[in-house]
Amino acid sequence: MPTTKHTQTHDLDIAYEEAGDPRGKPVVLVHGWPDDVRCWDKIVPALVDGGHRVIAPYLRGTGPTTFLSADTMRSGAIAALTEDLAEFLEALDLSDVVICGYDWGARAGYGVAALFPARLRGLVAMAAGYATSQPIKEISYDLARAYWYEWVVALKQGQEAMDKDRLRLARFLWATWSPDWPTKWQDFDEMAPSLQNDDWAPISIHAYLQRWKETPGAPEHEDVERRLAENPAIQVATLVLHGASDGCNLVDTSAGKDQYFAAQYERIVLDAIGHFIPQEAPKQTLDAILRLTSS
Repeated sequence: MPTTKHTQTHDLDIAYEEAGDPRGKPVVLVHGWPDDVRCWDKIVPALVDGGHRVIAPYLRGTGPTTFLSADTMRSGAIAALTEDLAEFLEALDLSDVVICGYDWGARAGYGVAALFPARLRGLVAMAAGYATSQPIKEISYDLARAYWYEWVVALKQGQEAMDKDRLRLARFLWATWSPDWPTKWQDFDEMAPSLQNDDWAPISIHAYLQRWKETPGAPEHEDVERRLAENPAIQVATLVLHGASDGCNLVDTSAGKDQYFAAQYERIVLDAIGHFIPQEAPKQTLDAILRLTSS
């Protein structure tokens, strides 16, 4: 069974679950939004049985992860997630790591693989493409419709929904992003307490205001923000998994990205799978991780 532990980075006391052989090949599992580490429960036992050291951190604003200072900006920017993950690997002194992340976790994984690759062996990125920041005139209106929740937070009512109605909002997103996932509500109920973290709403609101340039990021992340804006090449072996039925990041958002990957790269589209790939397609997730840990 996983053990809950804590480590500190510059800004955070990061809670994480760890299981398996501490001398095994390390696999760091980074969850998405709105979700928590329970999304990995269907693959952790197999990784442990295979002799791996398995580590799953709670993202900022989720579950028991907390800020060290009340004065730190509650940023949800990709640059902040990237630095959190890079500092987490350093705090645990991990090396030769395979990162597997989906949604926000994939975006953090891309950032680390591009800017801080020294500790990485490979990356499995799921349900989010790399280099997807584009002005509205360059995206389809189908994608704009899928991203409605990112824009509604520009309204006071949308911010109130993200805060005061967070569970109903999250349930709606789960239902529409993965319409064919039969066991989603049991998984949702197990995850839901992690969204009650006091920082979850301000981080979520900031994430989407900042992503669409409606508000600035935190000053401490400016350098990483600038570097990520240049879409630097991913420096490690990467497998991208994307569900054909993803109702959030539509499947074409990860297509045609070969030029951004400087090492081994493959993209796999999963038929009849939605956004929540670790829960909906645990076998394919596990297979992708094992391909990189054994390469």
